[in-house]
Amino acid sequence: MSPRKAVFIHSDEIEKYRYPEDCPFKTERAGRTRRTLYTMGLLWGETTCEAPPKPAPRTVLKRFHSARYLHALKSAQNGKWELDALQMGIGTPDCPIFKGMYDYAVLAAGGTLVGAEMILSGEARIAFNPSGGYHHAFPEKAAGFCYINDNALACAILAEAGKRVLYLDVDVHNGDGVAHGFYNRSDVMTISLHENPKTLFPGTGFEEEIGEGAGRGYCVNLPLPVGTFDRAYLHAFEAIVLPLVGAYDPDVIVFELGADTLAGDPLAHLQLTNNVYVDVINHLLRFDKPILATGGGGYHVENTVRAWALAWTVLSGQDTDVGMDAAIGGVMLQSTDWQGGFRDRELPVTNQQREMVVPALEASIETIKARVFPIHGL
Repeated sequence: MSPRKAVFIHSDEIEKYRYPEDCPFKTERAGRTRRTLYTMGLLWGETTCEAPPKPAPRTVLKRFHSARYLHALKSAQNGKWELDALQMGIGTPDCPIFKGMYDYAVLAAGGTLVGAEMILSGEARIAFNPSGGYHHAFPEKAAGFCYINDNALACAILAEAGKRVLYLDVDVHNGDGVAHGFYNRSDVMTISLHENPKTLFPGTGFEEEIGEGAGRGYCVNLPLPVGTFDRAYLHAFEAIVLPLVGAYDPDVIVFELGADTLAGDPLAHLQLTNNVYVDVINHLLRFDKPILATGGGGYHVENTVRAWALAWTVLSGQDTDVGMDAAIGGVMLQSTDWQGGFRDRELPVTNQQREMVVPALEASIETIKARVFPIHGL
């Protein structure tokens, strides 16, 4: 396995920006994750370091977003909000206008692109931008707290460099904006594991959505029933994701690491612990491919910080599960019964929960195997 040079992407500059107080999306999660890791000595070492984000140039942004949309977004930040902007999702409850909105979106996206550049140059084998992960933004539409789709931009840049790209999205919401961007292409495979669209925004990501034209079979959606628990999730991941990654054999993996799948998240209905992330990341590392990871959702702030800190330790080869009393004050977190380190305790699973989850998940697995696997010789 190739040696891992892991880069954590963050800066004081990006911490200046905040969504409105009443918005569930909290930008401070990234800074708190960084401070937790720094306090524990997990950012700088022989194979780990930090790098600051840089604002993404407009010419790069236009590889996914239209000039018209970018103009409307920047104008709205500067107080020139027009009806066109509202039709593009700008100024809605989930994409509010706030001070520095455009500047923040461009800087956050730029952090992910710094990671892509470092992977392409060979400077990094692993890059993690916790301020990234805005997978709901479309070429001309903001949605779901997302203004600039850094994931789609990174995939596009990596593909333009001749790389076969796997985009894996484990956020609880379907990665609709990224899937849209590559729905007709085979040089980027998108795989999204998310809560069933019948019960959660954005209402897309059914098993039947598998891509079109050259992209048929390269868009994979695995809906998860309400109440999905760790073992059921990992069974589905191993049954669907691992064979497809092996068959596709990507050059690089772009990994959306939303933490809103965790039990207790106020905007979702799954029952996972962060131990799932450890298993998922270890599975990905065994493919020995560069990984560009981003943040994403996660609306229970403390749980998100702990999950991202844990993910970094695994990605960077430092998974010692050291305690974090000194880092966040030793608080007891309400959702997943903290056991004192980064990891959650295992949650109990009821018979009723199994009866609700397992048959529905097995049906989804069989549908994907029937529709997608033959395209890849599986």
